[in-house]
Amino acid sequence: MDMADLVKRAQEAQSRAQAIQMQIAQLEIEGQSGGGMVRVVISGKADLKKVSIDPTLIKPEDREVIEDLVVAAHGDAKNKLERRIAEEMQKLSAEMGLPPGLGLG
Repeated sequence: MDMADLVKRAQEAQSRAQAIQMQIAQLEIEGQSGGGMVRVVISGKADLKKVSIDPTLIKPEDREVIEDLVVAAHGDAKNKLERRIAEEMQKLSAEMGLPPGLGLG
């Protein structure tokens, strides 16, 4: 592989990585906790977009439990987002012919 080909491949990789980042930014990932009684939706940038709480949980004495469930649901959504990003970057690395461990993510 000559230098021009290497530069071309690097530019292609950068362009694809930017496209993937734009796609990821548009994602909405749902996380849940409490057996689905608390659900959150985050953007591809991990911004919290929506919180849904099962009405049976809403009792003043359970406020701390609900707060903990919201935090857990957000953590679940964020973990899913991070896995999705890693998968997309791994696919891009494989498409570009990069050896394992030398990925873009």
